[in-house]
Amino acid sequence: MNLIEAKNLSLKIGRNPILSDLNFSVPDHSFFCILGPNGAGKSMLIKLILGLFEASAGSLKVFDQSPAQVPAEWVGYVPQIKTFDRSFPGLSTELVISGELGRWPARMTSAQRAKAREALKMVGAESLEDRSLHQLSGGELQRVFLARAFILPRRLLILDEPATGIDTLGEADLYSLLEEYGKRNSCNIIMITHDVDVARHHASHVLLLNHRQIQFSDRDSGLSEEQLERAFGHSQHHHA
Repeated sequence: MNLIEAKNLSLKIGRNPILSDLNFSVPDHSFFCILGPNGAGKSMLIKLILGLFEASAGSLKVFDQSPAQVPAEWVGYVPQIKTFDRSFPGLSTELVISGELGRWPARMTSAQRAKAREALKMVGAESLEDRSLHQLSGGELQRVFLARAFILPRRLLILDEPATGIDTLGEADLYSLLEEYGKRNSCNIIMITHDVDVARHHASHVLLLNHRQIQFSDRDSGLSEEQLERAFGHSQHHHA
């Protein structure tokens, strides 16, 4: 079974081409990075994988079926925290349990609280259980979103720039958590990043993207400096 299979995949919104002629195949049990500069169409590819948009041309399969057919409980999604309204009046536990319910809980049972607490413990955030979301730092909020994704045993975890707003130490801890969760649950990871070093060190497969497919590689073949320069406009793209 393949995790993702794209054949001549293209997406237009109105007359604007967003993604053009993508062709790649990612096997099951992978850590797949979608790498490229800002505005390259990475998030739109994720929306196609989630079934939120339909391709304008070509085909896309997730677990050998159309994205719309993939059961919702198989997939955990961690958005960019900068898109989240930090003034939203809610508690960490409520956000976590919404990952199981698929909606915000009107009330929480003691069993749900215990389940949310266990998920927070998995990401080292049990102390945040009764904290309001607006009180959390960027790193703390990211951990709560991870706990939300971890609340069910997933087959696929999708993360959009998960290290944004997290310090270097917290970033290293984040990637360790992801790799541990993936191995323990036989869960695939798909992660958007613009950090070449992260893709090189953690991914089993990398799609280098800038509206078009620049390069698709596995861990053995690696990313070429020539292709990185095509995508980013320079050959080295490092972050502190």
